[in-house]
Amino acid sequence: MAKDKLLMNLLGTLTAFGVSAMLVLPAYAADVADVDVAVVFAVDMSSSVDPATADILREGHVTAMCAPEVIAAITRNRIGCVGITYFEWSSYGHFQMVLPWTRVCGLSDGKAAASVILKRAQRGYGHRGGDTSISFAIDEGSLLLDQFPGEAARKVIDIAGNGTNNDGLPVQQSRLQAIAKGYTINAIVVSPLLRGVKYDLTSYFAENVIGGPRAFVIEPVNKSDYAVALRRKLVQEISVSTDK
Repeated sequence: MAKDKLLMNLLGTLTAFGVSAMLVLPAYAADVADVDVAVVFAVDMSSSVDPATADILREGHVTAMCAPEVIAAITRNRIGCVGITYFEWSSYGHFQMVLPWTRVCGLSDGKAAASVILKRAQRGYGHRGGDTSISFAIDEGSLLLDQFPGEAARKVIDIAGNGTNNDGLPVQQSRLQAIAKGYTINAIVVSPLLRGVKYDLTSYFAENVIGGPRAFVIEPVNKSDYAVALRRKLVQEISVSTDK
């Protein structure tokens, strides 16, 4: 009941800002044309992601897609559009597509993408595969970028994770293969939001996961900082002019 109330409250908030509470179908792959940047959102939904953290991940992306600074960063590029796709992952082979390739060229597109993510994303403990295969997430993200139906000046795999790679292939192997294709791997670390984490996950991601041109990892200080950190990260990675 509490989760249903939370969802309804967020839907009401989005509706107040003009986001339809009805499921808006995204622009599918055949409709995506050239963009400035193509971004794959790969979101961790392994067994360590509890419902509260899942809410933070989902709602952070929902609000980011409608944030004024993100929309401004998109529209001031040469083409003025980005391509985005959003999937959830856990152990090797556990993959759920939430938002297929979608072209975002302004606020209305951002609202439509946000509505789909809000409706389709997991609420935590959603996958049977409980381990954490970052290598699988990178490989799937790389495949999606390979299949992007258009041209992009920059292609990014955006990992949101809360653990080290403990399943599937070695993460360094997948990382190097993606970098060799010219892709950038960025990350946002969510483990500081969980209790009992003893290792330095930010350093782990910096040394083993991220890579490519201007790659970076962000670590939110606390729960309330996650949405702000995510928006800041999106502005940085979709602003093509900063790569010059």
